[in-house]
Amino acid sequence: MKPPADSLQGKVALITGAASGLGEATSRVLAASGAKAMLVDRDAEMLTRVADEIAAAGGTVLAAKADVTAAGELAAAVERIKAAWGRLDIVVANAGINGVWAPVDELEPEEWDTTLDINLKGTFLTVRACVPLLKQSGGGSVILMSSGMGVRMFSTSGAAAYSTSKAGQVAFGRMIALELAKDKIRVNTLCPGAFPTNIVRSTTFRNLRNLHLPVQFPEGQVPLTGGANGTPEQVANVVWFLASDLSDHVTGTEIVVDGGQSLLRA
Repeated sequence: MKPPADSLQGKVALITGAASGLGEATSRVLAASGAKAMLVDRDAEMLTRVADEIAAAGGTVLAAKADVTAAGELAAAVERIKAAWGRLDIVVANAGINGVWAPVDELEPEEWDTTLDINLKGTFLTVRACVPLLKQSGGGSVILMSSGMGVRMFSTSGAAAYSTSKAGQVAFGRMIALELAKDKIRVNTLCPGAFPTNIVRSTTFRNLRNLHLPVQFPEGQVPLTGGANGTPEQVANVVWFLASDLSDHVTGTEIVVDGGQSLLRA
């Protein structure tokens, strides 16, 4: 089921990590729903592809090559939004990596730093850059893309840096939801489970063979589907709900989108 084509008409959205995976699916859904979309990613080639395809389908889109760990690059993207469209209503802080998964005593400090910088500091810098224009626009919706591994699924041994970064996003979301409520800015956090995206292919797994607990799920890990993973579009549809006026009394909360997977692995 797709959201109505005009449901976000007049809204302006910024999506980070927009060139692939959940960010790409979110960009397509928001643009198809009528929002003007600024796509942000550090992969210029993939970013151009997604932006061109959205435009060809009738969407209104801008693209900015930017690294979410670079405050100046994010500020420049927001300035382009202000110059082109004069407002900002929706922020999806989606950019993130799995990073290196390894035993905690073998994880290098710089590997920890890279994961925390992109996933957690990048979320902070994204929100920091966007809040002034959200305030000028009279409010809006901020959606943080965390993970089920940040709230209730901690059995994936070796993912300490990733899980910590995602738990930090949850705490950050709750804190700023209260802080920004007076400005009519809602802040909510999505916690997806396993979905087929590029993030797994770019993960480094090191010396994990004897680290995991010996747990088996003979009928699969996703109870709602009989084991099959969900699709990025299912996450994007929940982003749409949080971006739309249907969720205008929802803030400071987390929504787990995983078909019940984390209930098995909590």
